[in-house]
Amino acid sequence: MTKDRFRKLGYVEAISLLVLLFIAMPLKYQFGMPAAVSVVGMIHGVLFTVYVLLGLAIRSELGWSYLKLAFAVIIASVPFGPFIFERQMFSKDGDS
Repeated sequence: MTKDRFRKLGYVEAISLLVLLFIAMPLKYQFGMPAAVSVVGMIHGVLFTVYVLLGLAIRSELGWSYLKLAFAVIIASVPFGPFIFERQMFSKDGDS
């Protein structure tokens, strides 16, 4: 159950990063709408923080080392990275 919540949060966090980079940032810099970055940036920041904290809380339940968790956190800052990470870490045949 907690693993599923972590996976879903990872997806939502990844989507928030994509919205920030590909929608809010262009709105700010090309159309002079800085509020988009303020709002989406805050939402993304909160989601990222919760992702890290939940990862720390369930690390042992997942059987992950701190190194694997650190990799999950680093890859979460790369566009599309969390989708690739999720596929590798939580696939049916590699469920760890």
